[in-house]
Amino acid sequence: MSDRRRWPASVYDHGADPDPRFSLANERTFLAWARTALALLAGAAALDALDLPLQDTVQALLAALLALAGLVTAATAWRTWARTERAMREGTPLPSNPTMVVVVATIVVAGVVLAGASVLRGVG
Repeated sequence: MSDRRRWPASVYDHGADPDPRFSLANERTFLAWARTALALLAGAAALDALDLPLQDTVQALLAALLALAGLVTAATAWRTWARTERAMREGTPLPSNPTMVVVVATIVVAGVVLAGASVLRGVG
């Protein structure tokens, strides 16, 4: 029997409730990904607002890359929460999350560009 008070139905209309500790852990993971998305968006805003020793085009592209990564991370956080919760309810294997590789790659690119700008500023 479906409980219409629980949303989203695509998750809660399947299987049985798992141990609440697992659902709460899944929720904490979702919130950690939401914080990561917010940090990426804050970094994008900072890059856009600050006067850094970068070409304007490079700085704008880097800010856009971080903003896009933040948006993708936020959307993926929700999708992964729902897929994981449903898998726990159905007793199926937990899904993987390939977005982690994209987020790490974005952070590495941003770090390399910013580190390079710092080194060039110190030399010049």
